Amino acid sequence: MFDFTSARFPLRALTAAAALALAAGAAHAQKGETVKLAYIDALSGLMGPVGQNQVKTFQFLAEKFNKSNPAGVKFEVVTFDNKLSPAESLNLLKAAADQGIRYIMQGNGSSVALALADAVQKHNDRNPGKEIIYLNYSAVDPDLTNSKCSYWHFRFDADTSMKMEALTTFMKDQPDVKKVYLLNQNYAHGHQVAKYAKEMLARKRPDVQVVGEDLHPLAQVRDFAPYVAKIKASGADTVITGNWGSDLALLVKAANEAGYNGKFFTYYTGVTGTPTALGTGGAGRVYQVAYSHYNMGGEPQKLANEFKAKFNDDMYTMSVDHIYLMLSQAMANAKSTDPVKVAAALEGLTVKSFNGDVTMRKSDHQLQQALYISVWQKADAKYPYSPENTGMTLAPVKQYESYVSSTPTSCQMKRPG
Repeated sequence: MFDFTSARFPLRALTAAAALALAAGAAHAQKGETVKLAYIDALSGLMGPVGQNQVKTFQFLAEKFNKSNPAGVKFEVVTFDNKLSPAESLNLLKAAADQGIRYIMQGNGSSVALALADAVQKHNDRNPGKEIIYLNYSAVDPDLTNSKCSYWHFRFDADTSMKMEALTTFMKDQPDVKKVYLLNQNYAHGHQVAKYAKEMLARKRPDVQVVGEDLHPLAQVRDFAPYVAKIKASGADTVITGNWGSDLALLVKAANEAGYNGKFFTYYTGVTGTPTALGTGGAGRVYQVAYSHYNMGGEPQKLANEFKAKFNDDMYTMSVDHIYLMLSQAMANAKSTDPVKVAAALEGLTVKSFNGDVTMRKSDHQLQQALYISVWQKADAKYPYSPENTGMTLAPVKQYESYVSSTPTSCQMKRPG
C-alpha cells in the first residue's frame, strides 16, 4: 500500500542501504536504534476523541516509517493523557524525562504548548546531556515562534496568523462576505484568531464589518444555541472561528438546528466529530484553511484510504507525516539520535512532502508550507473521500504557496553554547 518509489516522496525512497550510502560509507550510529516519542495530549474528556485519533495516526505512520526511513531508526510512541491541563502536562513531561524519553509531541491546546515549551527550555538548561526536543504538531499560537520562541521547540503546523493570512486572502475575493461574527475559544489560540481576523480584514477588506465577537470556555460548552442566537441577531453573514473538537462540532450542529445559513470560515472542520455534526448541512458554506485536505491524491490518498480501512476513522493530522519525515532525515544528516545534534540538523531543513517543498525556518523553527482552502460539499467522482461516512467531503478550492501565507517573526532565538 505504501509506495516508496513515488517521485513526490523521494526521501522515502531511501532504503536502509541507500541511507548507508548517504553517510558516504560511514556507519550510521543510529541505524536500528529505537527512538521513543512521548505523546502528551488529551486522551479523555470532551477532546479525548481527537487525541485518540491522533495517537492512531502517530502509530500508523510509525509502522510505515519503521519499514524504511533515511536514518534506519525505529519509532515507538509512548502515550500520556494530559487531560488538556497545562499543570498535568508538566508532570507528564517529568515522567517522560524520567523514562529517558528525549522527544515529546503535543499539539492540542496552545496553553499547554506554551507551558511545555517553557518547561522543556528550563529542563534542558538544567540538564546538559539529557536534552529534550519538543515536536509541536498542531498548537498554533504565534507566540510560540515569536516572543516565546525556544530553540528546542519545532512547529510542524502553520500558525494562527499564517492560516488567517491565507483565509483572508481568499475572503477578500468573496463579495457576499459583508458582516462577520468572531466566535472563539477563550484561551491563547482563540484570542489570536480574533486578533488576526480583525487586523487582516481591516487591511484587505476595510468594507467588512465585524458585527459581533464572543469568547467561550474551552471544552466546556455543551449547548451553543445561545451563541448561534446572538450570531443570527447580529445579522452576520459569516462566522470566523478557530474552534476545534467538540467546540466546533457542537457549534455547527446548533447552527444547523437553528437554520443559520451564513458562511463559516474555520481551521478545523475536518477534525473528529465535526463532519458528522455538519452532515449534509452547510454544503458550499463551510470552509477550512489547513496544510492538507481529504482529497490530496497520490501517496497521501493511499495512506488515508488504508487508515480508514484499518480503523474506520479519518487521518487528518498530516503534520505527523512531516514530523517523521523531517526527524528521520535530520537524524540521517546528523548521523545521530542525540537531540542536540538532531535539533541543529532540523534547523533550516527542507524536504519534499505531500504539499511540496517544506522548510523548517531556522530563525524561529516554524515550518513553511503550502496551505489549502477547502469547502464542505457532496463527495463526487473528482473528490470522493467521505469523512465519517457522511457522503460529504472537503473539496479544495484554492492553494496558496508558502510565501503567500508566511508571516514575519520577532523571535530572538537563544541558541545553546
